[in-house]
Amino acid sequence: MKYLLLICASLLFIALADLPIGYYTLLRIAVTIGATAVVVMEFENGFNFWVIAFGIAAIVFNPLIPIYLNNKDAWMPIDIVAAILFLIKSFTIKTNTDE
Repeated sequence: MKYLLLICASLLFIALADLPIGYYTLLRIAVTIGATAVVVMEFENGFNFWVIAFGIAAIVFNPLIPIYLNNKDAWMPIDIVAAILFLIKSFTIKTNTDE
């Protein structure tokens, strides 16, 4: 799970560059999968900040009903905030190495 979150964060930071539209479609798919995975994992602990934050990220980045802002400059802060969110969550996940 940790690697999935780090990959999503990396893809979001790479998205700050000027890339072809295909990359952003891949980004939407990857971020939606990562955000949905966090929502499912965290929902076991109840309705908390992570469920809300990653639920919003899954809605904003979903590839089925995309949100078009028609301006790359509008997406840049969203990408940065989402990448930081994925990084923070990846570093707060506890791994069970004692088992």
